[in-house]
Amino acid sequence: MMKKIMTMTAAFLLTAGVYAQDIQLPAPDKTSTTTLMQALDGRHSERAFADKALSTSTLSTLLWAAEGVNRQEEKKLTVPSCRNLQEVEVYVIMQSGAYRYDPYTHTLKQLSKKDLRESVASTQKSMANAPVFLITAANMKKFGQNSTHSQLAGAVDQGYVSQNICLACEALGLVTVPRMTMDTAQLKQELGLDDNWLMLINHPIGYPAR
Repeated sequence: MMKKIMTMTAAFLLTAGVYAQDIQLPAPDKTSTTTLMQALDGRHSERAFADKALSTSTLSTLLWAAEGVNRQEEKKLTVPSCRNLQEVEVYVIMQSGAYRYDPYTHTLKQLSKKDLRESVASTQKSMANAPVFLITAANMKKFGQNSTHSQLAGAVDQGYVSQNICLACEALGLVTVPRMTMDTAQLKQELGLDDNWLMLINHPIGYPAR
């Protein structure tokens, strides 16, 4: 009996230790004074970032804009997707580790404690100083078949998320650049993704260096 209790206690502590690494994000701030037209007018790419971390509040708003839930009852997102499959996931890479954004609970689920920013920067090493990277990947299994049409749909849907990220950065006073360069094989391994995932785009994000 005592052995069973000790086993259950150890399992509880292990589970608590795992989930303690998850981050419950605060509610996004939807009161930006930047209009859509102003964000479109100001949208540009930058590749240099200030040595300043993003606050949890800013990251929360950015992720909600990228792919958050905007219709709670229907579980619909801020981005469209082919047949509403919602196959695109957003991954957050920071110094503290790697996370999957869960839009339905508005939380970050920790997948690794490693700092994988150099893997995302890849051959463009100067990018590694960005405080945050957002990576998009599409779960191709949701299409039922990995056809050419499905591949195109998975790529287009990631493009929608990428554009939302660009516009949200402009509204939040952040800078970014959409990229495809990254060590995809290593990142998939670290994030636990198999060959059914199409990983295409990443965004280094931070405050402007100047």
